[in-house]
Amino acid sequence: MFDHKSKTAFFSAVLGTIYSLYLVIYFSGAMTGTEGTEQVGAAIATALVTPHMVLVCVATILNWVGYFGNKVWALLTAGILYAVGGVIFMIYFFFVVPMIILSFVAVSKVSRLNKEEAPEIVR
Repeated sequence: MFDHKSKTAFFSAVLGTIYSLYLVIYFSGAMTGTEGTEQVGAAIATALVTPHMVLVCVATILNWVGYFGNKVWALLTAGILYAVGGVIFMIYFFFVVPMIILSFVAVSKVSRLNKEEAPEIVR
């Protein structure tokens, strides 16, 4: 399963997927199970978290692209988007710290894997 693939990219993508599903399920449930004033509060909370949610979901998709395609640019972009998503909504920053660290470590691992797989140029 991990032949010429980065385990750190895989675990970062898995954690990102779990966290993205948590965000979507939690905030969609907050909107449907309330009425009246609670619904207004849930709508405001969802509106505040939406940029964080979008950035984390896009970062997770790029993380999977980086894992399956051994793409350094996708893993680097995913790490940056996780970091920006954490800065945008500082309350949830600690939830994205593992994905940030694993994505940036995966960048170096995948670049090393790509260099090992690249054929030598004969001069």
